[in-house]
Amino acid sequence: GERGGGEGGRVAVEEAFLSLDELRVRFSDSVTIGPVSLSIARGEILALLGPSGSGKTTLLRMLAGFERPDAGRVRIEGEDVTAVPPARRRVGMVFQHYALFPHLDVGENVAFGLHGTGNEARGTSGIVADALALVDLAGFERRKVQELSGGQQQRVALARALAPAPRVLVLDEPLSNLDPSLRERTRRELRQLIKRIGITAVFVTHEQEEAFDLGDRIAVLSGGRLNQVGTPEDLYERPANLFVGSFVGRANVLRGAAARALGAGDGEVVLVRPEQLRFDTRSGANGGLTGVVAERRYTGAAAFFLVDLETGERVEVQAEPRAARVGDRVKLAAVRTLRLADRQGEG
Repeated sequence: GERGGGEGGRVAVEEAFLSLDELRVRFSDSVTIGPVSLSIARGEILALLGPSGSGKTTLLRMLAGFERPDAGRVRIEGEDVTAVPPARRRVGMVFQHYALFPHLDVGENVAFGLHGTGNEARGTSGIVADALALVDLAGFERRKVQELSGGQQQRVALARALAPAPRVLVLDEPLSNLDPSLRERTRRELRQLIKRIGITAVFVTHEQEEAFDLGDRIAVLSGGRLNQVGTPEDLYERPANLFVGSFVGRANVLRGAAARALGAGDGEVVLVRPEQLRFDTRSGANGGLTGVVAERRYTGAAAFFLVDLETGERVEVQAEPRAARVGDRVKLAAVRTLRLADRQGEG
């Protein structure tokens, strides 16, 4: 059937494989998470994206059963698992630091995920071999964990989570341990792997690039509240509020005179991406923004120019490298702008 469309890329509830219904947890008078409701389709990869302390990991732990919500329900395939302990939920978890045992070999680490799941009778060695084959580590059973690269260790952690045949895979900041130069390649490999296995997955990240690369859809959290759920394109091009617009992608946020120069009304801010501003070279062009180029950062095909506007703001413009020089007096025009209410979103 068709994917449910509608606002913010929501998945129609009737096809939800995994749903969080009005989940809420209260830590103190001032710290509350929720209520959060999310519907995730079978085989979908959902990213929970937000700054530190936004509630991402708490939501993930509630999904896996390590934490109980004060209110609300977690359902997997229509089954209410809110009170079901982690071992019986059939949710595989990959922890931030992999949590591999250095004194156990790869096979023993993977087999560790089978304890207490009722899978032992199937023959542990066969299950371990199958799980390692899934993550392209066939024949690695006797290898020592310390001999593996960071990316391979991550795949062992993934194999351990997959060995008991979970219905859902959850990953907490799965790439934060890796060298930045490895992350991009590993992100692509991880997405291909999850898609090939076909498992429904939810992962936590505070990095927008990671969320965009890995997630089919992204749920943006701040202050324990869900701001928006949608595809990377939804969030970048149609942010629900100023928080999402500023957190996702590079953004110039303009208020007052600068916002009015780009057509905003009272109480509105204008959000304009660097690539949506251009240098207006037409002589006598009216309106728009004027300023002086303060800095230029060359990146190859494009350059980023910081322009100090006469209205006091500093904006970033993405243009071809020879478009302007430092010290030039320039006029800017906006190809496209987003006008938003002047609020930072909830939380």
